[in-house]
Order: sequence, then C-alpha cells, then structure tokens
Amino acid sequence: MGVARKGILGGTFNPPHLAHLIVAQEVREALQLDVVVLIPTHVHAFKGPASAAPRHRAAMTELAAAGDPGLSVDRIEVQRGGTSYTVETLRALREREPETDWTLILGRDNLEELPQWRESEALPDLARVVVTTRGGIEETTGLPYAGRWTLVQVPALEVSSSDIRSRIASGRSIRYWVPPAVEAYIREHGLYREADLPASIDKAPPRG
Repeated sequence: MGVARKGILGGTFNPPHLAHLIVAQEVREALQLDVVVLIPTHVHAFKGPASAAPRHRAAMTELAAAGDPGLSVDRIEVQRGGTSYTVETLRALREREPETDWTLILGRDNLEELPQWRESEALPDLARVVVTTRGGIEETTGLPYAGRWTLVQVPALEVSSSDIRSRIASGRSIRYWVPPAVEAYIREHGLYREADLPASIDKAPPRG
C-alpha cells in the first residue's frame, strides 16, 4: 500500500454548500488525491465566531460529505477549540499521520490575507500548497511562496454561505444550493432564521 495523498479544505462551512464540494472534487481529480478532508473551523481567525455553533457546522459538513469516498471530515479544529490556525492543524495532522502526503487547498481570492496568517511562511514546509482559481483565470502575479504551489482551475460558481443564510432569513428556498441532507438539518435545527448579513462573503473555498 502506497503513501496516502490527502487534501485539506478548511473553512467555516456556515453552511457547507455545493461549491465547496465541487472545489474539493476538482482538486482531488486534478492532483489524483486519495481523499479531500473538509475541516470546519472552531472560531475563524478573521471572521470570529460563526452564527451556527461549531457542532452544527461540523455535523452539516459530515452530511454534505456522506456517501462520497473521495471526501471525509475531520473535527480536529472543533475539538481543539479556541481560534483555528491552519499551521497548528497541519502540524497536528502531520504528527498524527507522519506518512501521509498532505496538500493544503487555498482559494486565489483568499490570498490577500495570507501574510496575516499565523506562521504563514511555514505552510509550504508542512504541505504542498494548491491555489484554486475560478472561471479559467490564470493570473498568478503576486502569489506567495515563489512558485512553491500548484494552480488548479475550478468552475466559477456564484454560491456563498452568506447568500444561503440570507435566503433562509428571508424565507427563500435553498434547494440545489446545499445537499438535501444539509437542507433538512438546517430546517430541523432552525438555523439561520434571523437575518445574518456579515461583511465578508464565504465563497468557496474559505479559510481562516
């Protein structure tokens, strides 16, 4: 049995939606990864506490990934508590699975805040870095790590968690925006019923 090749896609997943899953699938196929691990944050380092509790977001992410052998969910950040930092998560995963070949998936439009991440310069030493770009845009000017990354194009889908929360708050349908099991969970637990209009937009793939 060869070395396991795993991708990491982290975010608030508030809630997880189809664009998250499509990004994970596109990167997994492009790089021939065994699995992409979805990692919900406990508290996002820049956005702060999410409107849905960590346990709800983790449960919804597990429902979203259920039945797909190319996806899994790890509650490592939820279980660790506190503010979630990618560098801490990568170190913990490498300690737990030292033989695994890890790939960190980042969105091209999330890189502006990368210099503010805790020990961001250490990330490419802990995992291969993949940058996703939407809609065929291949502009690479200003990308960090001096070429120590791989670019993967993903479809340009205008789906965001904040849009979904707004639709729920205004009584509009979210069918086809999220997997049916996630929609049922939101309804069962009465999530996002009050208006929730943060300044930031949680387009896939988010990360803090």
